[in-house]
This record gives sequence, structure tokens and C-alpha cells, in this order.
Amino acid sequence: MRENHTSLARRRGRPPLRSDAATLALIVEAAAGQFQTKGYAGTAMGEVAQRAGISTKTLYRLVPAKDVLFNMVVEARIGGFLLDIDESALAGLALEPALARILAAYGTLTLAADTVAMNRLVLGECDRFPEIGASFYQRAIRPTQAAMSGWLGRQRDAGLIRLADLDLATGMLRGMMIYEPQRAIMLGLRPVPDPAEIAARAQACARLFLEGCRVTG
Repeated sequence: MRENHTSLARRRGRPPLRSDAATLALIVEAAAGQFQTKGYAGTAMGEVAQRAGISTKTLYRLVPAKDVLFNMVVEARIGGFLLDIDESALAGLALEPALARILAAYGTLTLAADTVAMNRLVLGECDRFPEIGASFYQRAIRPTQAAMSGWLGRQRDAGLIRLADLDLATGMLRGMMIYEPQRAIMLGLRPVPDPAEIAARAQACARLFLEGCRVTG
């Protein structure tokens, strides 16, 4: 009886094992903070491990190098945006509200403080570390461009809008939504916009854009 009680107590006292997926989530969160505050060059894998509350050995078992870790941080941010504008999230919305939702999600992603910090990091260090510039382009800029261009293409194919060049139109639309406020934030001229301001800008941009390409009559 005593043996059973002791064995049960030991089992209860043991911390639960954490899955690799859960550990990776902690690592990505810790790395994002380190990259934002210390830059790419200044971020050390050992400090990321310490901040994540794991051993350096565990970190290297899951993430072999700092450039891989940077890629994971970028992909984690973009993954949330892609989910927000998935077809299921836009189902049932009319043309203008759907575009406003896409633009609001894009503004929320790109005008957030951590994304602005990531842009500063990439622009400031890509000359020394060209791999981070290439990674940011491939894992952040191209997927957002492709997702928005794909949605516009489906609306064109459905006969709702007229667009001759999808990539050109998507680039203009993205710039309309974020260029001016993002530049002002990066220069320290204004704070990060709140959700209400982002939503209002998204609605205005959607309306203005569609005025130029909506099929009427």
C-alpha cells in the first residue's frame, strides 16, 4: 500500500512532458522578442533558449541554426494573416466587406509594433546578412502578395471586377493600405494605429480601390 502511495506521489509530482510543437512555440516567441530588441546579429541562441526556459541542447535539437529560427519567426507571423483571409473566413461576405476584411488583416499584420521592428531589423542588417532579406521576401512579402492577388483573381474570374494586371493592382492596393502609416511609424512620427483606425482605413481603401475596377451595369 505504501509503495503504491509513493509511486502515485512521484507520478503526481513529475512535471508533465511538453511536446516538441509546444516547445517550438515557446522558442519562436522567445526568438521574436530577442530579434526585436537585439537585432539579428545581437541575438544569441543561448539567450533564446534561456528566455524560452529550455536548455541550449533542446534548442539545437529542434532548431539547428539562427537563420532557421529567423525563418520560423517570420512564418509564424504570416501564418496568422493567411488564416484570417482564408476562403472560409470570407465566406458569405459581399465584395467590398470581404476586401475590407482582407485589408484590415493586412494592416493589423504590417502596422503592428513587432512587424515594424522586424522591418527595421531586415532593412538595417540585410547588407551584412543577405539571407534575412531573402527570407523576409520569400516568407513574408511573397505569400501576402500571392494571397491577396489570388483573391482578386477569383473576383475577376467571377466577373465582379476588371483588372488587367493582378500583381500590379495588388501591389498598389497593399501600398494604399499601409505605406503612409507604416513609414510614419518607422520614422517615429506617429504611434501604431489601434484596431478602429485600421478598420476605418481598410474600409476607405476597399471602397476607393473598387471604385476603379468594379464591374457595373
